[in-house]
Amino acid sequence: MKHPREYRGEQVVILGLARSGVAVAKLFHELGAVVTVNDKKEKNLCPEADELTALGISVICGSHPSDLIHEGVRLVVKNPGIPYTIEPIERAQQLGIEIVTEVEVAGLITQAPMIGITGSNGKTTTTTWIGLMLDKAGLRPIVAGNIGRALTEAALEATPENTLVVELSSFQLKGTSAFRPRIACLLNIYETHLDYHGNMDDYIASKAKLFANQTAEDTAVLNWDQPVCRRIAGEVKASVLPFSVTQELEYGVFVSPGLNMEAAAGERTIVYKDRAGAVHTILPVDEVGIPASFDVENALAASCAAITAGVPLPVIAEALREFRGVEHRLEHVRTLDGIQFYNNSKATNPTASIKTIEALGAPVILIAGGLDRGSDYMELLPVFRERVKGLVAIGQTKEKIVRVAELAGMSRVKTVDTANNVQDTVIEAVRQAAAMAEAGDVVLLSPACASWDMFSSYEERGSMFKQSVHNL
Repeated sequence: MKHPREYRGEQVVILGLARSGVAVAKLFHELGAVVTVNDKKEKNLCPEADELTALGISVICGSHPSDLIHEGVRLVVKNPGIPYTIEPIERAQQLGIEIVTEVEVAGLITQAPMIGITGSNGKTTTTTWIGLMLDKAGLRPIVAGNIGRALTEAALEATPENTLVVELSSFQLKGTSAFRPRIACLLNIYETHLDYHGNMDDYIASKAKLFANQTAEDTAVLNWDQPVCRRIAGEVKASVLPFSVTQELEYGVFVSPGLNMEAAAGERTIVYKDRAGAVHTILPVDEVGIPASFDVENALAASCAAITAGVPLPVIAEALREFRGVEHRLEHVRTLDGIQFYNNSKATNPTASIKTIEALGAPVILIAGGLDRGSDYMELLPVFRERVKGLVAIGQTKEKIVRVAELAGMSRVKTVDTANNVQDTVIEAVRQAAAMAEAGDVVLLSPACASWDMFSSYEERGSMFKQSVHNL
């Protein structure tokens, strides 16, 4: 797309009134574009509408009018979660109107260098960790994107002395064409979001857009333990900096001895091997503040990004020791009668739940289920057999997940009627899980599904779980 200032006097349609839509609508309005914002929710559910209307921006709520997209429209900026199959998007495609997400806009207006982080799992943890590392080094990071703050708003604030640390989803990246982070980090790729992308090829291609416009002056941080990431590495123009939990690398950040996964944590060390072959110790694995296996992987990725950004290794080590994780990601809630309660609401796909269950050393009573995206959840079968002693299933997928539990031979299985009040559903799920558990067990909310069948977000789901646990 053109620079946003070049749309002065031209018609721009913003689809979706979430925080990113509001920020980008204000930007184009201030730059002189003729802005129309549209959201299918009724106006009473769109508290931002009055603010934009007061600025002179046209806001249409409650439906997608048939004349919203026409030949006079020059650009459509859509909320990342809006599918490409809705009528206004299909109409724009038919007319050849460019469709982008807010990420594309922000990338064109910012003066600051950018670190972009994507992956199926671990984005929020890694993004937060990188922000902490840069902050400790005095590099003035601004953390934004799919984590909290709208990227357009942050991009306008940022100066060349700042660094934008940006969590990016496949939904956001799919709507980009010129976006170019100086450091691009791909943590992993697992099967998820197929209801949106249609197939894995589109999902992978959307993730790979993170690297599409990088040059040899930029850096691509990639997970060398995943074949798909190694394949992408062969296609990028940037300098590749790999990381690995399982193998020693010619250069990059890895765990040594990486091939000996049976070694005690105290015998394993995170190291950085530079291109000259010199090996620099960062810290022992058992000193990482959140030492679950998947978080060690995130620690390696964060270290790669921070090293590239110029953070000294002792500062990286300090941040790795101090960080205790993010809310809703393997978050300890309380211990009651010898039973530990953990909130892992951010596990929105089966792989995330599997890794969490495997990271816990105790028998698990699992609360799972949520938005049905068409998966059969059979990948949960091995961990159900080996690590889960009880299940409470909720949401659209509850019957599918119960079926997997039955195939695993699990005898303690309950479902909760999700037609009831959402808070009551969570309260009952927690009550049933607690009743199944005994001293030494873990009650774990790790849904393996997105939250949008019942909740506005995974944050709301996790907060309700924590409240219910504290009320036991």
